[in-house]
Amino acid sequence: MIGVSDSAAAGVPESDPGNVRRRGRVSGSPTAEWSFPADPGAVRTARTAVRRVLDDWGLNGAADMAVLLVSELVTNSLRHASGPIGVRMVLLNTDGLLVEVSDPLPDPPQERDAAPDDEGGRGLQLVACSSRRWGTRRGKSGKTVWFELSVAG
Repeated sequence: MIGVSDSAAAGVPESDPGNVRRRGRVSGSPTAEWSFPADPGAVRTARTAVRRVLDDWGLNGAADMAVLLVSELVTNSLRHASGPIGVRMVLLNTDGLLVEVSDPLPDPPQERDAAPDDEGGRGLQLVACSSRRWGTRRGKSGKTVWFELSVAG
């Protein structure tokens, strides 16, 4: 299901666009947040950071999907935007994980119908099909693409 909303609707505060890695609690929920430079190594670094935190949180079952979707969205940010790329994760409750990827480009991403031989164009379709909800929102200086995954056992 494709939906556009914002994290405030999920009861999650807006992320701070700071460039310092933070791990702590927001509204009683575990959070993790990073800012990566806009260079190709950011994709690998983001995957590693997401996997490490989900392992720390005991959410290994959600790790592969979260890492795949973060990888797709960070790659999209690298292709279409310049500047820092933010990644934020919030454990919403016992069965939900919110993941946000932000960049300085204000234009929302557009889903495409990729031809079988196209090398790209499937990232948002993958997010839409694999998450329980997803959407975009504009920020003060760019946009955020977010998705929720079920983490129930």
